[in-house]
Amino acid sequence: MMMKVLKQARAAVSLLNPEEVRRRAQRPVRFGLVATSDAAYAEMEDFLAQGPLEDRTYVLDRVHRAGDTVVPDQVDLILFEQGIAAPPGTYTFYRNNPAATIGAILDGNDDLWLALARQYPAFRRPVVDRTIQTIAQENALFAVATALPDVIPSLIELPWAFGEFASDTAFLTGNQVRMAFLIAAAYGREAGFVNQKGAILSIVAGAFGWRALARELVGKIPLGGGLIPKGAIAYAGTFLVGKGLEQYYRGNTGYTRAQRRLVYKEALERGRTVVESAGVSGNRKLEGGS
Repeated sequence: MMMKVLKQARAAVSLLNPEEVRRRAQRPVRFGLVATSDAAYAEMEDFLAQGPLEDRTYVLDRVHRAGDTVVPDQVDLILFEQGIAAPPGTYTFYRNNPAATIGAILDGNDDLWLALARQYPAFRRPVVDRTIQTIAQENALFAVATALPDVIPSLIELPWAFGEFASDTAFLTGNQVRMAFLIAAAYGREAGFVNQKGAILSIVAGAFGWRALARELVGKIPLGGGLIPKGAIAYAGTFLVGKGLEQYYRGNTGYTRAQRRLVYKEALERGRTVVESAGVSGNRKLEGGS
């Protein structure tokens, strides 16, 4: 599993290219709606087209009722009113549980996450949450994989690894920068090194800050031994960066010191679970420190 994580790392870094992030975010996503009444259609449209009037108009240009006289030859996603049988590959709008609808769509269309988040406000926070958790998990498992004695010799199979990732810190920081691009694009901002120089500088500086916080807290939280703290720290640091970026792009004030400590502490516990779920036990020896 750890070798699989290492091989996935190169694909992840491809999204460190802001042009690729912008391309994915700007891909138009069209919905087809199937319902039995105008009221049901309007409810589904309200679910998809939230926000100011100009945003609603933009979204509804990409949302098409089954009975419209002019419809595109093809749509990306088809949404059925609850109570109508939805064929395989289509989705049901659960009017009393829209989160279930969002979850089902995201589960089956990871290539559309970014575009959905940028174009449809209902998908924004769920996509950002999944992005943060996914990248935090990648960083946790990468940190563990590069420290496993039985994995390091196998790196010879990956000649690109040493050139692209001189250390696990380089990968963790690069992956956090990628996360910054993705979160910015999800919130409709311009992703890129110039446009996000403040966020990127804070990520680089924060690589030292959250490691210092880790040293302070890790002894107070029963994480286990060996490799587990290394992975948990990588997860927690990345998760904290992601939540801070989300706060910023939502227009909120940053976390207070007390809030940062609480988020980090909870993320450490979650990171331990992630590492343990990957089959890493507390008695594995840690090579090279944390």
